[in-house]
Amino acid sequence: MTEASSPTPVDPAAIDYSGRTCLITGGAGFIGSHLAEELLGRGARVVVLDDLSTGQLANLERAQTFRTFRFIEAGVGEYEDLEQLISDADEVYHLAAAVGVDYVVRYPIETVTRNIFPTERVLELAAQHDRPLFLASSSEVYGRGSASRMRESDDMVLGAPDKTRYIYALTKLVDEYLALAYHRQRGLRVVIGRFFNVVGPRQTGRYGMVIPRFVTQALRGGPITVHDDGNQIRCFMHVRDAVAAIIGLMNNPAAFGQIVNIGSDTAITIRQLAERVREATGNHVRIEHIPYEAAYGSGFEDVRCRIPGLDRLRTLVKLGELRDLDSILRDVVQYERSRLAGSDEPDAELPVAER
Repeated sequence: MTEASSPTPVDPAAIDYSGRTCLITGGAGFIGSHLAEELLGRGARVVVLDDLSTGQLANLERAQTFRTFRFIEAGVGEYEDLEQLISDADEVYHLAAAVGVDYVVRYPIETVTRNIFPTERVLELAAQHDRPLFLASSSEVYGRGSASRMRESDDMVLGAPDKTRYIYALTKLVDEYLALAYHRQRGLRVVIGRFFNVVGPRQTGRYGMVIPRFVTQALRGGPITVHDDGNQIRCFMHVRDAVAAIIGLMNNPAAFGQIVNIGSDTAITIRQLAERVREATGNHVRIEHIPYEAAYGSGFEDVRCRIPGLDRLRTLVKLGELRDLDSILRDVVQYERSRLAGSDEPDAELPVAER
């Protein structure tokens, strides 16, 4: 995308969805449920398709107060009337997927079957009915990339097949290649969003997401468990900013056929994050470092630095000032305090992954 051909960035705040019907697969998940609420608030009719294998119906509590909302409990790969849903929709947001490093390491077969085959079905039907499509991808596709800023045009460097973590990256790369093939051969209006550590209220730590896990550990009295030396570098974006980016991309025709990083480029180490979480909760608990082998067994490989390049996103979407980490942590701490106060049983104790 050359400077001469750069489009005018779209302002997400100015977009009205009145009269539109939006289908969100995986809409009971963390990002999907926030997207559903935002679209409903802008006047859209929203249909969520989710099998609740990792999403939760409780995430849609607010969405269900809208008369223009419909929920269908079913998997994308098995739902017989998927073609009708896509035909009836004005646009499709495909967020359904296996999620989290921990899930991927434990269930590699399900990761493949849930990430590739349903996506192919959605792509085919969206192309057949000429429906614009947002496809959720992940920063995991960059694999072992060592660039100081991960850019959409970078080569991908994945680990060896015995490093199970990379099976997720491979499935999302296949999704991306399929989406671009449908764009080139069939004219599918698709934009691919690569999420970098999107966080906020309603995100669960049980699949390896680090901020809700750290916050929950701190609120329960610790320790906060950090893998390895804690010098892994990550960036975190508030889910509301991510939703705004999605909306902006889907309403900018120049984004179709593009892969776009969605995230923040403000970096922090995982050890520093643990210290910030401790401060945000007011609980000065112990921070404990544990080896990867203790969580995942031998052979697990992590990515030391993950910072997105955001030039393409800023060219397409008028982002404005992103919420900072303090704002993110305030929201997550408030949500987790409320959740834990109303919970009789703790979450399943799964290890923290530095995602």
